[in-house]
Amino acid sequence: MPSYRAKRERLCAAVAAAFLLFANGAAPAADAPRLASINLCTDQLLVTLADPDQILGLSPFARDPFRSWDKNKAAQFRLLSGEAEDVLALKPDVVVAGRFTKRATRELLKDKGLKVAEFDPARSLDDVKKQLRQMGALVKHPERAESEIAKLDAAIAHARAAARRTSLRVLSVSRRGWVSGGDNLTTSLLSAVGLQNAGGELGLKAGGFASLEAIITLKPDLLLVTDTTDFAEDEGRAFLLHPALEKTYPPSKRLVLPERLMACGGPTMVEALDHLSAEINRVAP
Repeated sequence: MPSYRAKRERLCAAVAAAFLLFANGAAPAADAPRLASINLCTDQLLVTLADPDQILGLSPFARDPFRSWDKNKAAQFRLLSGEAEDVLALKPDVVVAGRFTKRATRELLKDKGLKVAEFDPARSLDDVKKQLRQMGALVKHPERAESEIAKLDAAIAHARAAARRTSLRVLSVSRRGWVSGGDNLTTSLLSAVGLQNAGGELGLKAGGFASLEAIITLKPDLLLVTDTTDFAEDEGRAFLLHPALEKTYPPSKRLVLPERLMACGGPTMVEALDHLSAEINRVAP
């Protein structure tokens, strides 16, 4: 039988541990909501800010090697279909989704009495901070959101300090000639490192398709692409490998930012800023 002293020591240790838990801002288990995510961007916010045992499931794209920011972290959680049926079976306290996640699914979940928290697409780094705070409040860990925001502010400050004095015009181009317009997260990200998004000069707000001729005529200083693959697996990829673009914009005039860092806002932006700063140094004369 354990002695009275041993029991007292264990009790004191338990009290101390509980005090430390509250001091660090962690919510007690009874108050911590359980959540399911049906959107790639809310996946990333959720796995960053919630306790693992709060997460009931993530979207079908959570482990996508090209679009998921941290597929290894996502691998420990259940993958959902993205439809309402498997979410309803889990009975989460909150479902987190994007504003443009399939509307029929969101409405059905609401009709069944579930709380659905919807996140708008982040169009600026300030929007990223708002989303971090929104998710931090939902998972009852606002202190973790503020920690991520502090990291983002530090990355922005570092990027601005390292920015070139000459403001170069950059055009973000992806499959089939999709161009990022002037009113979006790409513009905010480029601005943070001292670059201009030339997409706004094409009269595109959020983005749209541009012809090869329009891109060549625009004459941006650099292109922003998601990879350096020299194999065209389909016509969409072939656009970026067109001889006219390759001649005018060889690797020395292309900034490379992987899609997994740009698919969403959120905690990915810290790594995106660091990566973009390094790319600028790579192509700098």
